[in-house]
Amino acid sequence: MKANANQIRAAIDAPGSDIRLFLLHGPDEAGALDLALRLARRMGPEAERVDLEPSTLKSNPGRLTDEAASLSLFGGARHIRISGAGEESLEALTLLLGMERAGNPVVAIAPTLKGTAKVVKLAQMSPRAMAFACYMPEGPEADKLVSTIAREHDMRTTGDTATRIAAATGGDRAVMTRELEKLALYLDAGPDRPREIDDAALDAIGADVGDAEMSRAIDAAIDGRADTLGMELARLSEAGVSPIPVLRQLTRRLMTLAELRAQVDAGAGVAQVTENVFFREKAITARALRHWPSERLAAAIDRVRQAERGMMGSASAGAVLAEQAIVAVARIAARQR
Repeated sequence: MKANANQIRAAIDAPGSDIRLFLLHGPDEAGALDLALRLARRMGPEAERVDLEPSTLKSNPGRLTDEAASLSLFGGARHIRISGAGEESLEALTLLLGMERAGNPVVAIAPTLKGTAKVVKLAQMSPRAMAFACYMPEGPEADKLVSTIAREHDMRTTGDTATRIAAATGGDRAVMTRELEKLALYLDAGPDRPREIDDAALDAIGADVGDAEMSRAIDAAIDGRADTLGMELARLSEAGVSPIPVLRQLTRRLMTLAELRAQVDAGAGVAQVTENVFFREKAITARALRHWPSERLAAAIDRVRQAERGMMGSASAGAVLAEQAIVAVARIAARQR
C-alpha cells in the first residue's frame, strides 16, 4: 500500500505488524535511514540486523526469502535492510511478498526510485508492503514534522521554535530527531512531565545557523573556491553545525544544476534556463552551467550521497567524511574552470 508519514511510523512502531516490506523511496535518503533506525529501535537492542546488497539480490533473488524466513542465531528478533535498492531487486521483492509466511521485516531504502518504478508499484499494490515517498520537507511541512517529532519525545513547540529547528537542521529528519533528543534530555521531558520548547532552550542547546551561512560554503564548493571553502567549513564547525544539513543542501543544489544542465544539453541557453533561478544564486548558477558537464554533476551527487550514507553508519568518521566530500566537489569544479 501507499503510505503517508503517519501510517509508516505507526506500522513501524506496531509490534507484530503484518507488513513485511517497508519500501522507502525518493531523494531524502537521510529521512529513510532515520525510519530504518526507528524499526531497529523497535526491534530492540539485541535484535540481529542482516544487510543485503542489491547486487546480491540481482544474482540470487531467493536469498531475500531465505533470510526473511530464517531464525536468528540466538533465537531473538531479526530484521533485514537493503540499501541503494533499485529495479534489480524486483524479482527478490516479488518472491518476498508472495511467501506464505515471512517472520523478519525488510526495509528497502531506494533513493533513486521514482513513483513510477516497478518496485514501487509492486509495494503499493501489495497489502503486505508499505511504500513511502521520502522527500525533504520544506516550509510549513518542515515545521509540522518538527512538531510531530517533538510530541514523540514528550515536548511541544512554542512560538517560532519549530521554524528555527527546521531551518537549523536543513529540513533533515535525522538531524531534527537528534536535536530534539538533546532537547528532551536538557528539559528532562517524559510521558509524565511534558515540556515546552522555547527560545531559551534552543539558545542553550544549539547555535542557530541559517541557510545563508551554509549557502556560502556550498557556493564555494560549486564554484571551485577551495580556499574560501576551508574558511566557511571552519566557521560552520566552530558554530557546532551538523554537517548533514550542509550535505543535504549541497545535494539539492547539485540536483538542480543537473536538471538545468540537461536543458542546456537539449539546446536551451544558459540565460533562458536560469531565468527563474533565485536572484542571489543566478550568477553562480550560470557560471556552474558553463563549467559543469552532466556526467561530472552525476559523479558529484553520488559522492555527496555516499558521504551521507557513511555518516549514518556506526563508528563512522563523521564530519571528516562530510568535509572530504564537500572539498572533493570543489576540486572537481576547480579542474573544470
